[in-house]
Amino acid sequence: MPVTKDFIRQTLSAVRLPGAEQNLVDSGALRWVSYCDGFASIRLFTPQISEAKARRGLSAGCFQALKARSEGEGEPIGQLTVEFVDGAGEVLETVTLGGIDRATERRNDEGKEATESGSGATSGHTPIGGLDQSSSGLAGVRHVIAVGAGKGGVGKSMVAVNLAVGLARKGHAVGLMDGDIYGPSLPTMLRLDALEQNVLQGKLQPYLVHGIKAITIGKLVDPEKPLIWRGPMAHGAFKQLTEQTSWGELDYLVIDLPPGTGDVPLTMAQTLKLTGAVIVCTPQKVAQDDAARAVRMFQQLKVEVLGVIENMSFFVGDDGKVYDIFGRGGAQQMAQRMNLPFLGQIPITTSLRENSDAGDPSANFAEGEGHGDGPDSRGALARALGEVVSNVEKQVALAGIRQGHDRPTLRVS
Repeated sequence: MPVTKDFIRQTLSAVRLPGAEQNLVDSGALRWVSYCDGFASIRLFTPQISEAKARRGLSAGCFQALKARSEGEGEPIGQLTVEFVDGAGEVLETVTLGGIDRATERRNDEGKEATESGSGATSGHTPIGGLDQSSSGLAGVRHVIAVGAGKGGVGKSMVAVNLAVGLARKGHAVGLMDGDIYGPSLPTMLRLDALEQNVLQGKLQPYLVHGIKAITIGKLVDPEKPLIWRGPMAHGAFKQLTEQTSWGELDYLVIDLPPGTGDVPLTMAQTLKLTGAVIVCTPQKVAQDDAARAVRMFQQLKVEVLGVIENMSFFVGDDGKVYDIFGRGGAQQMAQRMNLPFLGQIPITTSLRENSDAGDPSANFAEGEGHGDGPDSRGALARALGEVVSNVEKQVALAGIRQGHDRPTLRVS
């Protein structure tokens, strides 16, 4: 059974209140549950427990029960935060047990390995402490990358999510903003259903998942509510997500835009200083036509186009065969025709669909590592995504130099 809010409730139904026959669930003591990527939070209303020592003991019992059962499911909970609240929901005491979440720990380990091996010497990564906080218009954010497309259905959100996760896996501090305010996809693609949106000192707190910070309008409205926005409303919603989110210090902020050339890209260009835009396009001609319009829009708004990604370039079946469903190479030809960098091709695979629906983009980079080099091998998706991430990273570095944000550096190791 996967670790979810229901999993946590079931586990805590076996934990009894001190000096009582009822458990935390049946007694109504468990008021709130949140979980994502090894990090769990609960709120308990226990007026019969007033001593701090007893509260810590109950918290430890909850953590031990959750850790033991989650390890048996192969998804261990690494940290539990217990908030003891009063009848009005005000927090009386907070107890935290365990270490940092597994995603952050994994990213730190990967960054350490890259540094020790010297593989990070050519990545162009600069320590966060050296950020130019004025380069993007957002304090602490070094580069802002917009991911856009001329039409819907080309996999723009999938590219934005995997680009952000891929950059984070290379040791960068990355934020991801779901700017597609008409059809937000991040709640599903990052598995945010078990998390609550928190606000601290008037700022939206981004979710920490898969080594990135993420925010989406999809967690601020009802899941099935249609988002019908007029121009000023779309403008205000986008500005709220960008300016009222506590991003902290970031190397990259990736923004997933809605399709088309409407209000949101215009608002973004007027509000932020973008390093550049990435255009997502499928191979067929009808997608190229709309992608070309998106390119011209960004150029008219004085936003540098970092390059074109060809998504759904080919299909890899479970039988290992490769099918060019949409005619491979069309987006690459468009990039050449418009004198733009071509950033790579991303195939369609069954695992890509499964991982996107399950909200586990990190699995796309681990798929079939070391299983052959051909386009029909199990590692085709991981290699394709890795190539796209590296090419975007290089284009961002070049754009930063052209725009005067960065200076070339020489490292000797």
